[in-house]
Order: sequence, then structure tokens, then C-alpha cells
Amino acid sequence: MKYAYLRVSSRDQSLYRQIVAVRDYCPELIDENIYKDKKSGKDFDREEYVKLKAVLASGDELIIKELDRLGRNKEEVKSELRYFKDKGIIARILNVPTTLIECDGQAWIFDMINNILIEVLGAISEEERNKIRARQREGIDAMHVENGKHISAKTGNAMGRPSKDISDFEKIFKKQKDGLFTVNGACSQLGIGRTKWYELTKEM
Repeated sequence: MKYAYLRVSSRDQSLYRQIVAVRDYCPELIDENIYKDKKSGKDFDREEYVKLKAVLASGDELIIKELDRLGRNKEEVKSELRYFKDKGIIARILNVPTTLIECDGQAWIFDMINNILIEVLGAISEEERNKIRARQREGIDAMHVENGKHISAKTGNAMGRPSKDISDFEKIFKKQKDGLFTVNGACSQLGIGRTKWYELTKEM
């Protein structure tokens, strides 16, 4: 059975080019066997990828457009590829051409070449991810800081989650103590969770 795995990092990104690439390589691929994630490649805790691994069996082929669509951590990617090999699953990675070649003899030569290419491409992918994270950090550090929060020059908004207005906490707390609110009801009034509620009550 033939399968494909597609991934982009965020929901606003398109999978179109990956779909075209895997279908060009394998026109007989059926829709039900194409697994798609819109999630970061930093690890393999992805819903569709986990489902895919559960159905793959010895003799199956897995098609992936590019190595970094599988993941961005080099050592974890290599571990996943070893898993496929140990299970008898054939990984076809379109930007690693030697994985597309059928060979009955001297398979060790292709394994050696694949390992070298995967090492190089994995290192490039990992380095690119580190550069992106460094640029993001530099951008945040360069932002104007106001009331302890970094302010985006583009939107004028503070980075991170908006702060909850808990100015009425003391009043709500008293009502909760008087039995007018349950803890859940008080939290709902303030827009906070129970953990935050108990943190604030310790300060009273």
C-alpha cells in the first residue's frame, strides 16, 4: 500500500505544492492514504502523523516531498527513518533521489548514500530552524517595552496573551465567601482559571 505524509507549520499555510508533488510521483495514490498535518516540525507529537504510523505495515511505501516535511530535528528524523526501515516500510523522499531507486543488489551502497544525504539535509533543516528562532528572538528583543510587555511596532499590540482584568477580584472573592458564588462561578465572572483563583486567594 502507498501512503503520503504532508506537513506545513501553521494553519494559514497551503499544502498544495506537496499534494501536486506526491501525486506527480504516484498518480495512483488515493485520498484516504494522504495524511496531512498543520503543525510545527519540532517534534513528532502530531495527530495525523501518529495515525499514519498506526496503519503503516511492512512492505508499505511512504512518500514525502522533502525531508524537512517529516521533521526539523535531525536526530529525531533519523530515528523515525530507522523505525521505518526496521519495520520494512519504504520511505520515498522526493528530495533524496536515491530513496526513489529500486535496487535488488548492493543495497548497502544506497543505504550509505541515503545516510549521507539525510545527515546533510537534516543538518541544513535544523540550522534553518535555529536561525528562524534566533531572528524571532532578536525581533522581540528589539521591540519597545511598555509596562513590562514588548509592543509590536506593526500592530501597536503587546506580545503574548492579554492580561485579565482582575480589578474586581476582592469584591468577587467576598461574594464567593458569602456563598453568592461558587469558585467556578467566581472564576467565570473574572475570566480566569481555578489555578489563578487560588493563587490570588493566597494573597488575600
